[in-house]
Amino acid sequence: MAAGLAGIAGLAVLHVWNPSGDPAHAVCLLRRVFHLPCPGCGMTRAFAALAKGDWSTAVALHPLAPVLAFELIAGWAVWGLALVSRRPWRLMARLDGLLLGNLAALVALWLGRVATGTLPW
Repeated sequence: MAAGLAGIAGLAVLHVWNPSGDPAHAVCLLRRVFHLPCPGCGMTRAFAALAKGDWSTAVALHPLAPVLAFELIAGWAVWGLALVSRRPWRLMARLDGLLLGNLAALVALWLGRVATGTLPW
């Protein structure tokens, strides 16, 4: 419950901190310093679009959003199964390759979007 309240408080602070979307007041350090969206830019809005069932908007905002959403749900399920089977570390240790692959895909996509000028603002 405390984590949920902290998350809601954090969202409120972020909304109040930068309601205009001005890069000079952004919470993201990359956007604040270099005025350039980060590799995850658009991901929150894409997840919100996925939650509404609007796949085309989600993919337009961040093409990896559906893949990462599926991986988050699958990871949550695997974590739950690991806890139930009382072997959490054995199953969770296999995620290193997946996490590195996701990071590489995010950076590659970001570099491609920077090069083509298709980053969302």
